[in-house]
Amino acid sequence: MKKHIVIIGSGVAGLASAVRLGAAGYEVTVLEANNYVGGKLHGKKIGRYRFDLGPSVLTMPHLIEDLTAISQQNIKFDYIHLNKICNYLYEDGTFLCAYADKNKFATEVENKLGETKQSVLEQLKDSATAYELTSDLFMHQSLHKLSNFLNLKTLKALVNIRKLHLNKTMNEVNTKRFKNPKTVQLFNRFATYNGSNPFQAPALINIIAHLEHNMGAFAAKNGMHDITKHLYQLSLNLGVEFKLNTKVTKIKTDNDKVIGVSTSNGDLKADIVVSGSDIHHVYSKLLDPKYYPNKLLKQEKSLSGLIFYWGINKQFAELDLHNILFSKNGEEEFTTFFKHKTAYHDPTIYINITSKITPQDAPEGCENWFVMINVPHNESSKPVDYIDEMRKQIVAKINRLLKTDIEQYIEVEEILDPYLIEQRTSSFGGSLYGNSSNNKYAAFLRHANESSKIKNLYFCGGSVHPGGGIPLGLLSAKIVSEMIGSKNQ
Repeated sequence: MKKHIVIIGSGVAGLASAVRLGAAGYEVTVLEANNYVGGKLHGKKIGRYRFDLGPSVLTMPHLIEDLTAISQQNIKFDYIHLNKICNYLYEDGTFLCAYADKNKFATEVENKLGETKQSVLEQLKDSATAYELTSDLFMHQSLHKLSNFLNLKTLKALVNIRKLHLNKTMNEVNTKRFKNPKTVQLFNRFATYNGSNPFQAPALINIIAHLEHNMGAFAAKNGMHDITKHLYQLSLNLGVEFKLNTKVTKIKTDNDKVIGVSTSNGDLKADIVVSGSDIHHVYSKLLDPKYYPNKLLKQEKSLSGLIFYWGINKQFAELDLHNILFSKNGEEEFTTFFKHKTAYHDPTIYINITSKITPQDAPEGCENWFVMINVPHNESSKPVDYIDEMRKQIVAKINRLLKTDIEQYIEVEEILDPYLIEQRTSSFGGSLYGNSSNNKYAAFLRHANESSKIKNLYFCGGSVHPGGGIPLGLLSAKIVSEMIGSKNQ
C-alpha cells in the first residue's frame, strides 16, 4: 500500500517536494492556506501590467530541469541566459554594468571604479573555489548527520580550509581585496540574497557571486511566476492532490510519531508530513509546546522587504532587467537594519523590470517596475509605520539618479510590506529567509530537514537547511525526498 505524504505549503520547496515524492510513487497531498499555489513565488495583473510579486533573480535553472527529468514529462520551462546581469548606479553619477562575460565585467569595474581587472577575476575565482569545496557538503545533504562528513569531500575542504576565510566577514575580505568602497559595496550586496549583514556574515557568503557571475544569471521568459506554474503542472500530472484554501492548524502526533494533520476543512491522516512552512510558525502554531526549540527560534531573523509595484507609462533606456541604486553609506544602512531594527533613510533600491525581457508584461511604451528596499523583519507583527516616509525617500533617490520626475509616470501602484508578507506566507515578521546568516556557524545553526523528536516529520523551504532563495529551496526538497526514500525503500 502506498504511503500517504502530506506537504504543508505550496511554496517552491513544497512544489519541488511534491514533484520528487510524486515521481517516487507516494500518494501526495499538498495543503495550501491561500487560494493560489507558489507562496512568495507568485504573480499578479495590476491594471494593464503584470508583475512577479516575489523572487526576481534566477540562478541554477538546471535544478528546475532536474525536476522535469525526474517527472519524466515533456514539458519545457523556458528561460534565457542574460548578457547583462545588473546595472549599478551610485549617488555621484557612476553607472556600472555587470556584464555576464567575466572579462568584460572586470574591465568595466577597472574603467569605472579604478580596480585592477585581475582583482575582480581573482574575486570570482575565489568564490568559485569556495563553492566547489563546500557546495556538496553544505547544500546537497543534511548537515545534521555525522556520516555525511566522513568522506573525501570533507577531507578536501579541511585541507583547503584557509581558502574559505572562515574567521573573516564578507566585508573584511572584500575590503582587503578592493581599494574603492563602491566595489566593496557591490560585492557586499550579495549578503542580501539571504537577508544578512555583510559586516557580520561570514566571508563564505561570497560564494553567491559565483552563482551569478560564474554559473550564470538567467531570466524566465514568461516571468518568475512561470516556475510555480511549471512545478504545479508537473505535480498535477504525477497525480499529486492539491487542497487550496486549506489552512493547517495542527500537526497531529501520537507517541512522538506523525499521524496526520488538522486543517480548517477537517482532519487528514498521513504516514509522513513534510512542512514547507516557516519553522517559527510550525513550532508556535502547529506543534505541541513541548517540542519548541527555544534557542534555535531566538536566533536573529533575516531581512524583510518593502516592495512597490509600479506601472510606469514611460520607458527608461538606461535601465535593464535588474538595477541597483546604492545607498551612500552601506555600513550605516545595515547597522540601522540589524542594530536599530528600523528602515534606513537612504535605502539601496532594487528595480526589477520584467517587461525588458517579456514585453507583454507592460503596454507598449511602458514598463512594469518592481521597486524593493530591504527593511528589518517586523518584530511587532503589527502594521509597519514607515511606508509613506520610505516611499518619499525612494522617489527622491530615483529622481536624483535617473534625472526624472517618476511620480508623473506612475499609472498603477500596489504595496507589499513585512506585515502583509507575514499574513500571506506565515513568514515570521515577514522575514524573507528565516534566520539570518550573521554568524560564522550560521550554516550549522539552521533547522535540520528531519525532526529529531518526531518520527516521520520533515522540513523544507527557506527557513531550514540549506537556506533561503529559490536554488536552496529546491535543494531542501531534494534533501528531504532522499531522506524519505532512504527510510522507505
